[in-house]
Amino acid sequence: MEQMSPAASHCVLILGCGDIGRRIGRQHLGPGVEVIGAVRSAASAAAVAAAGLVPLRLDLDQPLPPLPCADTVYWCAPPPAEGETDRRLRAVLTVLRPPAQGLLYISTSAVYGDCQGRWISEAEPLKPGSGRGRRRLDAELALRAWSARTGARTVVLRVPGIYGPGRLPVERLRRGDPVLREQDSPYTNRVHADDLAAACMLALRQGEVGAAYNISDGRPTTMSDYLLRCARLLGLPEPPRIALAEAAATFSPMLMSFLEESKRLDASRLRALGWQPRHPDLDEGLPACV
Repeated sequence: MEQMSPAASHCVLILGCGDIGRRIGRQHLGPGVEVIGAVRSAASAAAVAAAGLVPLRLDLDQPLPPLPCADTVYWCAPPPAEGETDRRLRAVLTVLRPPAQGLLYISTSAVYGDCQGRWISEAEPLKPGSGRGRRRLDAELALRAWSARTGARTVVLRVPGIYGPGRLPVERLRRGDPVLREQDSPYTNRVHADDLAAACMLALRQGEVGAAYNISDGRPTTMSDYLLRCARLLGLPEPPRIALAEAAATFSPMLMSFLEESKRLDASRLRALGWQPRHPDLDEGLPACV
């Protein structure tokens, strides 16, 4: 089991410590705090160390070793790519000691399914239409049951599309992949990676125990609009537009699962905690990415 360094009095564990996890971890760094980033690969472990965090090699699809006794836990790891359940999270919850300061789980707005472009709050019924949404809902339910059983403090963020430095769709645009024409493109929501990291810390510190919070910059557009903006920003050719009827024969099933859902996220519950995005829309957020 990982032990805190002698000088550390607070341990933060980030499971699935990729880009967002490293952003969260850097915000926690300070005297008396040790931040452990759990990742699978050697390359990811090197990125964790380069961010000033303590890497922990951990394969969530294999039998788990004892985990660090952390005071604060962030779950940033994705569920498995297939199936109806998140067996990774369920396995970790069998060995994880309830953290004194709580656990924040990064979920997805896909748990709501298709809402025909309506503005929705956290009161919207959860009716995921895709496998990725159903796996995330399974994780939320497993976390709720674990909290009830152990008394652990948990908070959930339901996250839409994330953009930021190093996260723009450069390769897709270089390939010239088509996009839906604007009249066929559903509403999508976005949040800048730095704003998401800040919200994770705020929600865990001030959020209601067991609550879920939508997060979004509050200015939904469409995926086509986002991709066209990125192309112009990066000086790349604008992608060709196609009709929805052509999309199923062109796009991957994963991409189609995004295009078959339309919703506008109301994040006023999170804003009531004091969250204000530094990047309130794509006009301000995209130029900050390059």
